[in-house]
Amino acid sequence: IDLRRHEGAHPRTGAADVVPVVPIRPQQEPAAREAALALGARIATELELPVFFYGRLTDDGREPRFFRRGGSAGLQARMDAGELVPDRGPTTLHPSAGGVLVGVRRPLIAFNVNLRTTDVEVAQEIARLVRESEGGYPGVRALGLRLPSAGMVQVSMNVTDWEAAALYEIVQRIAAEAEARGVEVAGSELVGLMPAGAAVEAAGSILKIAGFDPSRVLELRLLDDP
Repeated sequence: IDLRRHEGAHPRTGAADVVPVVPIRPQQEPAAREAALALGARIATELELPVFFYGRLTDDGREPRFFRRGGSAGLQARMDAGELVPDRGPTTLHPSAGGVLVGVRRPLIAFNVNLRTTDVEVAQEIARLVRESEGGYPGVRALGLRLPSAGMVQVSMNVTDWEAAALYEIVQRIAAEAEARGVEVAGSELVGLMPAGAAVEAAGSILKIAGFDPSRVLELRLLDDP
């Protein structure tokens, strides 16, 4: 990706944008922090890109959205004003690659729901209803975005605590709100990986299995056996 020619709807700080190191178990966090710090140093030294730390690598737990505000131009302006200083690397964004966010965080689910309409206000209204900051589901961050090439709009989400907010329930809410506005759900997208527990929970909800948990899934049961 060359930022000088690239166009896209999602907020970003650079071509790679965000590189999380994710401990699967709590006891793995010290190793994850060590790996993330080493990775940030290598990116800054070998690729000569500015690196900003986020999440559990910072004292205040700042998140990627803190850096993405205003896009690449806004990030550079904040750097020029002395508001932001990279944790590693140069103080100027690379012209084609931008900057990189490196952090440590818990597993999250990046999940998008596409709506069969070109009216972005529909997606924005629904995003406001489901995101935590406006009284929606805990740990859910959501934006309403245009998808011009597809002729649709999207509710783009990060579910940062899937145990507190069931993905299936969130998607059902989005579908219901879309239907109330005369809009169909065109499909959904999983970006990257999701925890097995979230998939199992969704399957249990769809099939309406009482007391369903990961230990009832054959492969997961075998993996858990000593």
